[in-house]
Amino acid sequence: MIGRLTSPRWTRTLIGAAALALALTLGQTAPGHTDDTRAHYEASEALKSGRVRPLEEIVAIARKEIGGDIIEIEFEHDDGRYIYELEIISPSGKLLEVKIDAATGVILSREGQ
Repeated sequence: MIGRLTSPRWTRTLIGAAALALALTLGQTAPGHTDDTRAHYEASEALKSGRVRPLEEIVAIARKEIGGDIIEIEFEHDDGRYIYELEIISPSGKLLEVKIDAATGVILSREGQ
């Protein structure tokens, strides 16, 4: 099963699914919508304006620096900056939480079990 998760086809599928989910959830906000909707709109605008790097670049950085299988990706606004938070199963089998600065692509932290 792990071999199938690391194939180029699986990687394209993961990136495509994440991009589709991002596109579907980053709609324009309207009066009366929730804080989540406003946050999604803000994230979409940050991507469109170039203030954050596209998910594909962040995934490439994580694969190059850490390797393993990405199993979850979150996009957050924390301490005045945007952060991609990834859960990765490392090549040695550890579950890692990796935070990457969305604007610079710099790995901010790695925590593992």
